[in-house]
Amino acid sequence: MLAATLATLFVVLAMLRPVDHDESQYVAAAMLTADGLLPYRDFAYLQTPLQPFAFAPIAWAAGGMVWPALRIVNALCGAVAVIATVAAALRAGGSWRASVAAGMLFACCDILLFSIGTARNDALPAALLAVALLIASRLGRHRRGEAMLIGALLGAATAAKVSYAFPALAYGAYALWHRDRTRAVWVMAGVVPVALFVGWTAMIAPHAFWFDVIRFPAIAPDQYYRADGRAWKLSATTKIVDIVKFLALGPALFALVRVGIGLRPRQAMLVMILIIAGIAAALLPTPTWRQYLLPVLPPLFVGLALVWTARAPGAPERIAVIIFAVAGLAPTIAAVASGGGMASAGREAASVHRTLAKVGARGPIATLSPQFVAGAGAAIDPRFATGPFYFRSSGLLSAADERAMTLLSRDRLPVAALPPVILTGGEGKWTSGDDGLDRSLADRARFSGYRPIAIANTHFTLWTAR
Repeated sequence: MLAATLATLFVVLAMLRPVDHDESQYVAAAMLTADGLLPYRDFAYLQTPLQPFAFAPIAWAAGGMVWPALRIVNALCGAVAVIATVAAALRAGGSWRASVAAGMLFACCDILLFSIGTARNDALPAALLAVALLIASRLGRHRRGEAMLIGALLGAATAAKVSYAFPALAYGAYALWHRDRTRAVWVMAGVVPVALFVGWTAMIAPHAFWFDVIRFPAIAPDQYYRADGRAWKLSATTKIVDIVKFLALGPALFALVRVGIGLRPRQAMLVMILIIAGIAAALLPTPTWRQYLLPVLPPLFVGLALVWTARAPGAPERIAVIIFAVAGLAPTIAAVASGGGMASAGREAASVHRTLAKVGARGPIATLSPQFVAGAGAAIDPRFATGPFYFRSSGLLSAADERAMTLLSRDRLPVAALPPVILTGGEGKWTSGDDGLDRSLADRARFSGYRPIAIANTHFTLWTAR
């Protein structure tokens, strides 16, 4: 009953949350993989490769509903993460009341609610980590098959989002430290199939894989924020302030302090190690955004359940945690109240689809908002598979490397060969994006003599070659 209620609530919130331009590359990647293209070799994907392959069957089956379908899947992954965290706390020795309370507080964190409310790549690895934690929560009592499954789950989490390598490596070190070191061998055996899969995707396009997964995330944010006049976002002080702020939007900050004071390492060594590993994963990228802190939450709330089992919270603690829970729900309530959820996005996408059908667009479409083209029966130009994220960079690759890696930056837009159809309007303030990027694409279309077709009652303009 609890699981069904939580899943329903998360799905409803995912349908009501406004559009975010971050979703562009994840929807595009699932669509392109469903069409038989491969990440890195045929289009750029700025993450580790598991999610496009895992979600491609959903994209294929959903057709024109692929975008809301991917939001629903992410919401369900969020429900799995919370329920698995509750079960892990129970298995680790937490009481029913403390474990359920900790799980519900986990569900009130803005870090989680944002991550599972959009079609990003945060919810899948979080669910995998939480299930691995559930199985591992009593290391001394599981068999070889369970050890292999833990390895496979942690490897898959890393294959979906590279920051989950920190918890995976931390667990590997913990397994080696355990008195029965043969368990580490079985954990590694579980990792091997996932590692071979990731290695295969790297082998078929090694230069593209290195750039997309390692080099671009390391250098592109620094370039973007400095060029945008927001170099202050890159400072260590801002990083610390942001981390505290994101943790405080929900009970995570309270839980971190309470677990730090009340949990004894001998009581829950694995939990402590995974919390530290999750914090390290969040500290690595600059700037730090709220979704980067998601790996911290499953072990953190298991730890809180154990602390409350040993000593039930008093009235001041309960009041404090309610205040933090309300703070965590506030951003989601505000986002939902602002409107512009999937119903609105679906109407805009339907108008785009009708206009594309009217002009007979079948060939590749150049757009920074591929999620709005999803299911229209028209292909996306693979050079725009990353949405606005590579497009807004400057000088990271040579022109030859861009061609080889199926990418296009704004600097090279004036001399690029574009397809007969261009769609603009989805990258702007209304999607938490940059209006100037879409404007540059529209300017190029206008300069090249494309005919503009304003799509009524939407933000979009379709440009067709004369």
